[in-house]
Amino acid sequence: MNSSETIKKKLKDVFHFDSFRGDQQAIVEGVLQGQSALVLMPTGMGKSLCYQLPSTLLANLTIVVSPLIALMQDQVDQAMAKGIPAVAIHSGVSKEEREQRYRELMAGQHRLLYVTPERFKKLEFLQAIGQRKIDLLAVDEAHCISQWGHDFRPEYSRLGEIRRQLGSPTTLALTATATLQVQREIQESLGIETAPIFHSGIRRPNLSLQVHDIYGLDEKIRGLVGLHFQNPGATIVYHSLITTLYKVSEELSRLGIEHLVYHGQLSAAERKRQQRLFLSEESSLILATPAFGLGIDKYDVRLLVHMEVPGSLESYYQEVGRAGRDGKSAQCHLFFDDDDVSIQVEFLKWANPEPEFILNVFYLIESAGPKLANDGIDFLRTQMNFYNRRDFRVETSLNLLERWGAIEPDKSRLGFRAIQPPAKEFLEALRVADRPKTMNRKLLSLVEWVKNTDSCRALRIYEYFAHQDVACGLCDVCLSQARKADD
Repeated sequence: MNSSETIKKKLKDVFHFDSFRGDQQAIVEGVLQGQSALVLMPTGMGKSLCYQLPSTLLANLTIVVSPLIALMQDQVDQAMAKGIPAVAIHSGVSKEEREQRYRELMAGQHRLLYVTPERFKKLEFLQAIGQRKIDLLAVDEAHCISQWGHDFRPEYSRLGEIRRQLGSPTTLALTATATLQVQREIQESLGIETAPIFHSGIRRPNLSLQVHDIYGLDEKIRGLVGLHFQNPGATIVYHSLITTLYKVSEELSRLGIEHLVYHGQLSAAERKRQQRLFLSEESSLILATPAFGLGIDKYDVRLLVHMEVPGSLESYYQEVGRAGRDGKSAQCHLFFDDDDVSIQVEFLKWANPEPEFILNVFYLIESAGPKLANDGIDFLRTQMNFYNRRDFRVETSLNLLERWGAIEPDKSRLGFRAIQPPAKEFLEALRVADRPKTMNRKLLSLVEWVKNTDSCRALRIYEYFAHQDVACGLCDVCLSQARKADD
């Protein structure tokens, strides 16, 4: 039994904190007593500590399931810097390195293991962890379990079965954003229906949420430049389209404004370099797609701008949550053009490729003919009847195939080679009939929120997540109402 004094000593000695924040202490103490829980905690409030600290006191292995390789590697680096023996196993690791890490696991050298859910399909992985007792299973970004969530991942739906295979260890499900419906599905899927829910609220009183009705990219760029000079400090500018990102980048370069660029089509090494530069500079400006920011420990982002609308309120609030994590005031601006909604409609249209489409992409990669070697992804697009510049089914298929372990990175023009056909259950899990309708409803909720001019923007988001609070006094609606009252 670990006493409160022992736990607090670990908090101080390993994590260098004098006290816990919010529900952290209750969650950690519950885990050490074998109590599972669903944890809803705002971005920047320290969800990772809720499983990292217990891993230093539990006798056996803690497994953390995470959706992104980059996110896993960041957390492993942070854990290792604290002296916690941690390791990640994923498709980006060479076969020789994976085998070495399996041997280390079996020898008991690691206390904290990060994996994607697809890894549990690998026999050699199951054999390695079969040599260890699992004390804690932590499911990060747990909203991915729910088909009603904004980032549904079919392979996450198997985690309840995986948990049973592991002997039903103590389980933490963690997320920053989940509606009541998503919360229920997370608990039911993992088999922790009776576990307590720790809801730290989603209130971020230091964020000023503002929406600007803007027409055209030129006006958006002028708005961005003005905000950049008005708000010195670290800035993240989110884009839905890489093509828009590069147009903005070209114009900023022409104006002599230094900036960084981050998106999924950059090499892994370049993404890491751009991320490292952003973290090391006090006044960095980075143009990015939404993948940037997950797990990034930069607490002093003073300005966050959306150049296009995201696909849901969940996505929006998760992204603005990366600003002002130090508790100081931060500005969050969304540039809204009615035409941008069509971009998200297109994304929804192409976000869920048919299983047959994904299989055909795999078999084209497996055949590895000279045209694929020469043209890479352009060849795949041509073969798959690519006719719309916003048809991202090929890119989505590659992401899914990599996550499922059907392909792995290599040094070819495409960047991947075939390993084995995707498992049938992964393909079948994509046939979720109501998924497109659900995502369209979420987009509609976001557009209604954007067009609202009558009530506090933060309060509307709180209500969306069934959280009660008071008006923020900082958003554009609140400030406008205050000015009218003064007049």
